[in-house]
Amino acid sequence: MATAVEKWVEEMAQLCKPDKIYWCDGSEEEAHRLIEIGMTQENINGNPIFTKLDQKEWPNSYYHRSHPSDVARTEHLTFICRKDKESIGPTNNWMDPDEAKRKLEPLFDGCMKGRTMYVMPYMMGHPDSPYAKACVQITDISYVVISMRIMTRMSKSVLDKIGNSDNFVRGVHSIGNLDPENRYIMHFPDENLVWSIGSGYGGNALLGKKCFSLRIASWLGLKEGWLAEHMALIGVEDPQGKITYMAVAMPSACGKTNLAMLESTLPGYKVWTLGDDIAWLNVGDDGQLYAINPEAGYFGVAPGTSMKTNGNMLKALKKGTFFPTLFTNTALDTDKNEPWWEGLGTPAPAHALDWQGNEWDPSKTSKAAHANSRFTVSAQHTTNLAKEYSDPKGVPISAIILGGRRANTVPLLVEAFNWQHGVFIGARSGSETTAAAIGQEGVIRRDPMAMIPFCGYNMGDYFAHWLQVGKNIKKAPKIYSVNWFRLDDEGKFIWPGFGDNIRVLKWIIDRINGKVGAKETPIGLLPNLNELSLEGLDISSARMEKLLEVNPSEWVKEAADIEAFLTQFGAKLPEALAQELKSLKANLS
Repeated sequence: MATAVEKWVEEMAQLCKPDKIYWCDGSEEEAHRLIEIGMTQENINGNPIFTKLDQKEWPNSYYHRSHPSDVARTEHLTFICRKDKESIGPTNNWMDPDEAKRKLEPLFDGCMKGRTMYVMPYMMGHPDSPYAKACVQITDISYVVISMRIMTRMSKSVLDKIGNSDNFVRGVHSIGNLDPENRYIMHFPDENLVWSIGSGYGGNALLGKKCFSLRIASWLGLKEGWLAEHMALIGVEDPQGKITYMAVAMPSACGKTNLAMLESTLPGYKVWTLGDDIAWLNVGDDGQLYAINPEAGYFGVAPGTSMKTNGNMLKALKKGTFFPTLFTNTALDTDKNEPWWEGLGTPAPAHALDWQGNEWDPSKTSKAAHANSRFTVSAQHTTNLAKEYSDPKGVPISAIILGGRRANTVPLLVEAFNWQHGVFIGARSGSETTAAAIGQEGVIRRDPMAMIPFCGYNMGDYFAHWLQVGKNIKKAPKIYSVNWFRLDDEGKFIWPGFGDNIRVLKWIIDRINGKVGAKETPIGLLPNLNELSLEGLDISSARMEKLLEVNPSEWVKEAADIEAFLTQFGAKLPEALAQELKSLKANLS
């Protein structure tokens, strides 16, 4: 008798009409076989699916070039599909589930003719973890198979775990014909289902990543009492060998991955990496908040990654021991057969193909690598991987750090008064846009907990869920706001950042352990200047005071902007957050 998985795969095969069906086992032998085949096949834009790179400098590494129209998440065509539109909220695109399937089914009808349907059973999280979820994704492109093997725990044993159960997350993906107008990513939270067509880009095609582990998982977390968050996970070891675990939420371009793999400038302190992008937070039987990283790899932005900015990541990219490493839409140094990107820290190649496969002229202003070019690499290649990385129960979280990119107003470091105030800090967090982004500099894009693109339901309910989870924790983690990006009057960064961010983490650890005090301000608790570890830094007291400044006139404007943002949630906004906003305005006046 066919299992629920087999019945579903057969149903999808009848719709998509592939030439054949291949069930993946997740083995190393399988991965290398698919890569070898992919090096002889062309993708839809006429490039080989995989190109082998110099194996001495970049062992087990391969290059992939996507279609020029398919280089990033397609947020305007990403939908959450439930009958109740209000449950989705104002920050998501909504579509009725019946209408969504009427739109999708003709696009999927026969979409895999002439192709192989790959069936990928995988786990999000360690298979033995009570917090892990079993999943099955279908795709018609081997690039997605290899990427998913790196990013998840893919194995045929997952099918045994599912057995005859219907309790697994389904993902259907086809690259289709790459029509940008028919490129949909549809989420059906009530069915644990994602349909994606028309894109091979990771964020749209690797359905275990943002689609399931955040959008669908956040909905599951709401129902089941846990949190699915866009957070890095780190352990900070002090000179006595004690490790403090922290979860870190930051929007893109704010240094989350760099912080996750930080190389400390303070003697005796070391950062251990558990994950750079996603965390699932559960309250344990002992009342503590625990976190797991449901992923098994990194899907990182290449430009700007160097030995200076993220040496641990570059070492991981060159390790190549356990899994293949993929580079997508970087430049290709044709003399050395190596990937190259702006900010790598090596001279521009004399001869290179840009990310579209054209001869690149370094004298021109055009970039060789796409700004969103990516690497996909196994977490097992990480030189500073935490030993608890595969611990099924996860790690106990003592601090939650919420970051953003702000040129002024927001201090380097703020501690929330309590959990409720911390949720308010998360609700008002965000980053300033650049002129290149929307045509106007300094506009604040509010991005609560860095989850605006990824929360699968109404963010008013999301804030309420955070407040409720806090009530279930016996000793709630302290919550912090950080901002590495304050500028001086000449437009230069005041704080050195990168490895020196360990100084901020040290103060947080000292606060958790009751070793240092803090001064109360209208926006939260700030460090006393003499209790921050600044030895060896070439930074004056005046500049540090600027970093920690709370300017009331700036914060009056900030409070007004926060209120305008939160108003959109109407009656869904928890009264507790409305009260926090009221208190902030009163404190400022």
